[in-house]
Amino acid sequence: MDLRKLKTLIDLVSDSNVTELEITEAEGKVRIVKGGPTVVQAQTYAAMAAPAAQPVAAAVIPPAAPVETGHAVKSPMVGTFYRSASPGAKAFVEIGSTVKVGETICIIEAMKILNEIEADQSGVVTQILCQNGQAVEYGQPLFVIE
Repeated sequence: MDLRKLKTLIDLVSDSNVTELEITEAEGKVRIVKGGPTVVQAQTYAAMAAPAAQPVAAAVIPPAAPVETGHAVKSPMVGTFYRSASPGAKAFVEIGSTVKVGETICIIEAMKILNEIEADQSGVVTQILCQNGQAVEYGQPLFVIE
């Protein structure tokens, strides 16, 4: 998203009764919140810095917490994360589960399609980084396998 478009969005929120606006495009996500000191959060593939207008400040949303050890299994798409095949069903994996390459470890629903996500490395699941039903972004770490 270019800086002119971002400035226009900030001005629209500032001059209206809207208190929060969030827009997601291919190159990133922008969230503008009005109230008290207004904060603008932007996450893009290229770092984005916008000149701040009074009383608007620009801040980049930090990436997910880094994985300290092990291999991170990352989301191959944007969607909704599910740990099991259906509500109430047993989760595909738990912390301590041993997985093999190609074994289904979760589902990501995107555009009403359930996509099985497979382990891309064999090992033991040491961390589950997402909550059931949570929206996930492309490249977001989902699990840690050691």
